[in-house]
Amino acid sequence: MTRTVIESNSKTAIMGFDEPFCVIGERINPTGRKILNAELEVGDFSRVQADALAQVAAGATVLDINSGAVFSNKMAEDPRYADNNFVEPDLMRQLVEKVQEVTDCPLCIDSSVPGALEAGLEAAKGRPLLNSVTGEEERLEIVLPLVKKYNVPVVAISNDDTGISEDPDVRFAVAKKIVERAADFGIPAHDIVVDPLVMPIGAMGTAGLQVFTLVRRLRDELGVNTTCGASNISFGLPNRHGINNAFLPMAMGAGMTSAIMNPIALPVGPKKLAEKKAEVAAAGIVLPEGMDDEAFCKMFGFGSTKALAGKEMEAIRAANFLTNNDDGGAEWIRFNKPPAAAGEGGRGRRGGGRRRRA
Repeated sequence: MTRTVIESNSKTAIMGFDEPFCVIGERINPTGRKILNAELEVGDFSRVQADALAQVAAGATVLDINSGAVFSNKMAEDPRYADNNFVEPDLMRQLVEKVQEVTDCPLCIDSSVPGALEAGLEAAKGRPLLNSVTGEEERLEIVLPLVKKYNVPVVAISNDDTGISEDPDVRFAVAKKIVERAADFGIPAHDIVVDPLVMPIGAMGTAGLQVFTLVRRLRDELGVNTTCGASNISFGLPNRHGINNAFLPMAMGAGMTSAIMNPIALPVGPKKLAEKKAEVAAAGIVLPEGMDDEAFCKMFGFGSTKALAGKEMEAIRAANFLTNNDDGGAEWIRFNKPPAAAGEGGRGRRGGGRRRRA
């Protein structure tokens, strides 16, 4: 049975057809996150460390670290900062070190810059996942030697020099080519994690069916584990969480073993909270005196002021249970068990009573 092993110094994450779904947390990525990008430019890694801890708490089993920042202010001072080949290697090393200061969760080193990939591999403890290689000849010749040198697994993305094909047979052929080329370097198929590329369902009505079919073929014919950017399926559509929540268990049923995704339901911010309170007040609803913001959110089903596990994590845990990858439903029960009230933690064990298993 295929096993892809990803390790830190003290923890192991395993991808496999009979293993719980591997959640690769995507939040440590400055692309599209202006505040994070600006903080990294001035050497502030506090948000990175907070995101790392929050994702692990929400259920991420691997943390993706992407170094694709754009340092616009530094560009004005030094033109070298316009080149990601200059920026990313040092940034990647710092990101990996800062994350490892606060968590021992296994890592995924993510960059399009070869120097950043190697910098991340050098800094990472254990056996990280490398993200990524494509079927492009130049990329194969650069990345596969790194995979072999550091003995790590790698994400293989199903596009090549011709681009991304809408034909699933072409994407399968690209994946097969990468697996075969990896074998030439002595890299086993169990260390290749194929991303079959998820197209937006809003742009291509058959996108979901294509992925499910591709994942089955990749499992049955190539024997490889698979991953994807889970939120791509719902891009541009309303209620994206609803689509994601349906897509993930269906992909898991087809054989997908991991996804790069956000495991967190982002907290309700002050602006939205104030708007909701104004709406409640305008409706003439009188709230209990001294009600705090978290209690308000719970009363009106308005999310939470805290970063908690998202609905996608609920769907994944349910699917793990339904596919017999959650022994006795222990994780499902633990996930749905309300936190103990203050002072309750040590009671109930007098008189030699047996400890209950979760």
